Amino acid sequence: MNIITDLTRMWLTRSVKPFLFQNEFDQQIPYDKCRRMGLYIHIPFCKTICNFCPYCKVKYTENVCNRYIDALIREIHMVGSQTNGKKTVTSLYFGGGTPALAADRIDEIIQAVKEHFVITEGIGVELHPDNVTVPVLRTLKNAGVTKISIGIQSFQKKFQSVLGRKAVDVSTISDVLLKIPFETVSMDFIFALPGQTFENLKEDINIAFANGANHIAVYPFIDFTFTDSPVQTMPKKQKRFLLDAITNYCLEQGYVRSSIWTFAKEKNALYSSMTRDCFLGFGCSAATLLQRQFKINTFSVEEYCRRIDQNILPTSLTLRFTPRQRMVYYLFWTAYSTEVDIPAFEQFFGVPLKKMFGLEIRAAKMLGLITEENGVLHMTLKGAFYYHYYENFYTLSYIDKMWGILRKEAFPKQIKL
Repeated sequence: MNIITDLTRMWLTRSVKPFLFQNEFDQQIPYDKCRRMGLYIHIPFCKTICNFCPYCKVKYTENVCNRYIDALIREIHMVGSQTNGKKTVTSLYFGGGTPALAADRIDEIIQAVKEHFVITEGIGVELHPDNVTVPVLRTLKNAGVTKISIGIQSFQKKFQSVLGRKAVDVSTISDVLLKIPFETVSMDFIFALPGQTFENLKEDINIAFANGANHIAVYPFIDFTFTDSPVQTMPKKQKRFLLDAITNYCLEQGYVRSSIWTFAKEKNALYSSMTRDCFLGFGCSAATLLQRQFKINTFSVEEYCRRIDQNILPTSLTLRFTPRQRMVYYLFWTAYSTEVDIPAFEQFFGVPLKKMFGLEIRAAKMLGLITEENGVLHMTLKGAFYYHYYENFYTLSYIDKMWGILRKEAFPKQIKL
């Protein structure tokens, strides 16, 4: 896997230079000129720890959670006060962990954000199915939350059992969502589990859309090396069949495809913090992407709070992009939406896309991976699968390595990818 990602990186960047993440950071974050910027906040607490989940999380205790939220609000003010006036951003997303464990403080966090930022496209919060109650949803809605994403994984007991999760009460969730509506109600599922068929996934999709969801995300199971999950990965051919079948079914039903793995009842039902030109991340393990750098905060809750207590940003590692590295990063994550806007690339980088990657674009067209229409490159069904397939390599070669190290070391000296 490393050979594939290394060769791809060297070809696209035209350099043998790796992505070098170092233990350094700017106390002043140069985000004032970033356009189309999003915000992300990480709440790492969970009541139980799922063995398949790779994200930064710790067991919930009220005291530690409150101390963390206090530090989080100070980080928001430390960064937000670095520009004059309020910066306009696209959206704010809360991930975890289980953000709803701090539901009674979400309003406080949002008010801190709004002292420095103007949010134009709404606020989203991830939820465990157990959090879908009238009191929790009412608290979130009163705080200004407009979108929610519920981590269902599967409605079927056999796959919940495989993932170590308990069964989901569909009727309760449906009733609560009728009482407390949101602009977007997304439900997350995992595909490529052992023994899973298209009929299983089709049933999950139908149940979701019939019981309050207007958006779904169907993500592939990825076997991270540092998790304790016993689940075996599915062979490539079966994965491709499932992804193609899911896509075709959703499109036949008239659903809108908004990314590789997401579909919605209507175009305006969106839930994604990934397809942004730039973003600021707050909290333990949160990442920040700017025009010339990428940085990631420490994964240690204790070290995060200690840094904030010292009025120092909790950055663990920083990558200083070369111009071409930044272009590759931009294209990789923009393509997650299944489209790349050619004029938007030139506006961001000041150079035509086809001047930098003309050979690759022609090759992708010849291979049937993309088409071009009105200045936009569109991924074909075949292209979407191979993006998914390569993203799996990328995840296991890069993200798996980085997160594995950061889970053990709060501030490693450097990481080469």
